[in-house]
Amino acid sequence: MNKGEEKMEELDLKELFSLFWSKRIIVVLITLILMFIGIIYTYFFITPEYTATTNLILVQASSNSQNGQSGITSTDLTINSKLVSTYSELVKKNTVLDQVATNLNIGQDEIRSLKNKISVVSTKDTEIIEIRVKNTDPDYATKIANEIAKVFCEKIVEIYNISNTYLLDRAEVPTNPSNINHIKDIAIFTFIGIVISVGYILLINMLDTTIKTEEDIEKITGLTVLVSIPNYDVEFKEAKGGRR
Repeated sequence: MNKGEEKMEELDLKELFSLFWSKRIIVVLITLILMFIGIIYTYFFITPEYTATTNLILVQASSNSQNGQSGITSTDLTINSKLVSTYSELVKKNTVLDQVATNLNIGQDEIRSLKNKISVVSTKDTEIIEIRVKNTDPDYATKIANEIAKVFCEKIVEIYNISNTYLLDRAEVPTNPSNINHIKDIAIFTFIGIVISVGYILLINMLDTTIKTEEDIEKITGLTVLVSIPNYDVEFKEAKGGRR
C-alpha cells in the first residue's frame, strides 16, 4: 500500500468518525431508548422460572467376590460410562414420570406436560447425571426433581436388576430465577441500540445525494475543483449614529 492509498484510507476513517460524531445525538437517543426497552422487558415481561437440580452418580453394581476385590474395577467404569446415555433418556420416560405423579398425588397429564421443563445432563467424561426441573414455583420444581431421582433409582433396580445409581446431591429450593439476568439482558438491548443507530446513520448517509464538499463534486463529475467561494455568515451590526 503506497502513501496515497494510506492517506485515502485515513481520510475515509476520519470522514466516518466525523459522520458519527456529528450524529452522536441520534446514537445516544436510540441507544437509550433500546436500553429503556431492555429494562422494561427484563423486569416486567419475563416470568421468573426456577431450576432445581439433583445429581446422580453411577457406582459399582456389585463386588467381585471371586477374586476378593471390593473396589470399582475398570470393567465397572466402562459399563457405567456406556449406561450414562441410556439412563439419561430413561429419566424422562413415562414409566418414570407416571410413578412420580402417583407418589406425589398429581395428575399424569400434569407431570407429562412438564416434560419440556425436565432436562437431563451427563457431565462429560464422568458417571454423573444431573436432573434439572424448571418451574415458576421453586418448591414445586424441587419436589419434582427429588422425586424423579428417587423413582429413577427404583426403576433401574426393577428394569436392570442392578443397583448402580446413587443419589449424590438432593435438589435444594432455588432462590434466584434461572431465566433472568438483568445485566445481560440490558447489555444485549444496549448493543442492539448501538447497532441500529450505526446502521441508521450509514443508511441515511448513503441515501443522501446532496453535495456538501469539493470532494463530492470531484467524485461525481471527475473534474478537479480549481476555485471555491467560501460561505461566510457575516452579521452587520448597526453602530451608534451610523448606518447599516
